[in-house]
Amino acid sequence: MTKQQLIEKVAAKTELKKSEVEVAVDSVLAMIAEALQANERVDLRGFGSFVVKERKERQGRNPRTGETITIAAKRDAGFKPGKELTEKLAQHETPPIPEEAPPPSEEAV
Repeated sequence: MTKQQLIEKVAAKTELKKSEVEVAVDSVLAMIAEALQANERVDLRGFGSFVVKERKERQGRNPRTGETITIAAKRDAGFKPGKELTEKLAQHETPPIPEEAPPPSEEAV
């Protein structure tokens, strides 16, 4: 789902104008980004939490040359789903559909 699709669905469900919903969605995303930038954790009860993860400097390889390179340390955003979201996703899990073998042709019999 894209941001625009999210805005359209929220507007349809709440009967608000798309422009109003767009301002609200943009504001929520901006506030989450600001909190993460300030190294704060963002907890949304029933949904999950956004956290800042510190990635250490590490060694890697250039796939073209095989040369060892140093990958710089960085800060990354992470998301951990909450219990309620995890349970919702587990309820709608569908087992993979096994592929059925085609029926044998009459020539093979």
